[in-house]
Amino acid sequence: MASTEETDSFPTDYEIAQQVDKSHITDVVEGIGLTADDLELHGDDKAKLTFDAIERVRESDRENGKVILVTGMTPTPMGEGKTVTTVGLSQAFAHVGESALAAIREPSLGPVFGVKGGAAGGGYSQVLPMEDINLHFTGDLHALTSAHNLISAMVDNHIKQGNDLDIAVNWVRWPRAIDMNDRVLRETVIGLGGDVTGVPREDGFILTAASELMAVLCLAEDLADLKERVARIIVAYDEDGDPVTADDVGATGAVAILLKDALKPNVVQTIEGTPTFVHGGPFANIAHGTNSLIADDVARKLADYLVTEAGFGSDLGAEKFMNVVCRLGDMEPAAVTLVASVRALKYHGQDMWPADLDALDDEDVNAVEAGFANLDKHVRNLRSFGVPVVVALNRFPGDSDREVEAVLSHCREDLGIEAAESTVFEEGGAGGADLARKLVDSIEENDEPFEPLYDVDESIESKIETIGTEIYGAESVAFQSGARDDIERMNRLGYDDVPIVMSKTFHSLSDDAAKKGAPTDWDLEIKEIYPSAGAGFLVALTSDVLTLPGLPEEPAAAGMDIDDDGTVSGLF
Repeated sequence: MASTEETDSFPTDYEIAQQVDKSHITDVVEGIGLTADDLELHGDDKAKLTFDAIERVRESDRENGKVILVTGMTPTPMGEGKTVTTVGLSQAFAHVGESALAAIREPSLGPVFGVKGGAAGGGYSQVLPMEDINLHFTGDLHALTSAHNLISAMVDNHIKQGNDLDIAVNWVRWPRAIDMNDRVLRETVIGLGGDVTGVPREDGFILTAASELMAVLCLAEDLADLKERVARIIVAYDEDGDPVTADDVGATGAVAILLKDALKPNVVQTIEGTPTFVHGGPFANIAHGTNSLIADDVARKLADYLVTEAGFGSDLGAEKFMNVVCRLGDMEPAAVTLVASVRALKYHGQDMWPADLDALDDEDVNAVEAGFANLDKHVRNLRSFGVPVVVALNRFPGDSDREVEAVLSHCREDLGIEAAESTVFEEGGAGGADLARKLVDSIEENDEPFEPLYDVDESIESKIETIGTEIYGAESVAFQSGARDDIERMNRLGYDDVPIVMSKTFHSLSDDAAKKGAPTDWDLEIKEIYPSAGAGFLVALTSDVLTLPGLPEEPAAAGMDIDDDGTVSGLF
């Protein structure tokens, strides 16, 4: 999503992208030690890395580069610009004489055509070709959709063909998937045509990005690991309550075949020619919310700094990055840049729900200061991991100098951390040079060891309580009876020693979207806990989370068009 509001004189993202004279992708990667033989070309400006190249780079003697995580304070409904900051920061490192690469997630078609927009950055800090990346790209999302639905088809076919596994029809846990915002498919009934059509049961669809297969793809080390993870995905339970896996229904090999090419990271370029990996797109609530570990591994070997991004605010994306991704990927973040905005601070300073979005455009330093509680909580959370934090204040055209200075002064004087104004949307890498320098300095000066929040060998209850009280600020954590039954079952099945993925609203630090700022004196309620056995974590549900968004009253798709000569309009 674009990080700043467009003015009448400022071109759209698409117009900016069309003005760029892109280099051939083989020329783009030459500067990081890759050749044409390392790529599988998808046209002139996008490619996939070959498995041979991935293996060679991983096994090289070059020291791993330092990982910088881009996360954010609790966002407004409009978004605060994490992706544009990620892309802009990777460009900014070149301006200060450092080598850096970015690794980000792939967009999902449903949100692109809905309200969220794309995920290729914006303005003069975007990855190209933005229209391809935001649409079909190299076909990864389509492959995932097909693979997911193959498992669905094989589950129902097994039930129809005699059900030797004794699958309990009401305990099927593998829905269908679609890469489109289509709310009417959230809950469906299938098999209504009688014996010829199949056994009737309740079912539904999720967005492809919400599929466990997406998380599996992004955590797999190679094809062999991918197959092992797919094999252990729990698709249903039998009449005795024992799990039935994708391997039990015979889907492992075929799914791996469908995902073979999707497992290879995609490489493209920024507007300023910085190579960028765009790969995978798991949700940041029911999954871990970052791009693939394969892309991270390769990027860390090819540059001194890897800039990567975690979805939603730091209470969701960054917490999972520290406790899940770093564990499973055997890496440590060297620093975090926390994206904030004057707009978001004003938003969290309001005590009304729904928020008065029009008031966010008015200059009001007091309103900005009223929102500091949210920013401060995110900073405290991140610093508890032993990682230096630098705030990136993403400046919008309507922000006044007084408002900007109030934020920067608060960070430096009250919080004791560095902060930098970021104008990468309008100025590209040059607009993030100060931020890049401050991050380099913070990394060099930091002497604290990185520490995850909890030990995976702690009890399931303890891990959830730690996240709820220390990260979200809850007074206590309550487990519904169903959740306690789930914990007992997870212990019995041996899933008690894995990380936790919390599924919670991203609109608030609490589990109530209406509570802004940094809520206190509230109790976190856990409704359900289920295993993502293939990915390697447990998911704890705190509230109803939409896994298939719907289109808004005025979908972005309605404003899109293409001319006879192929010129696209309304994309972004």
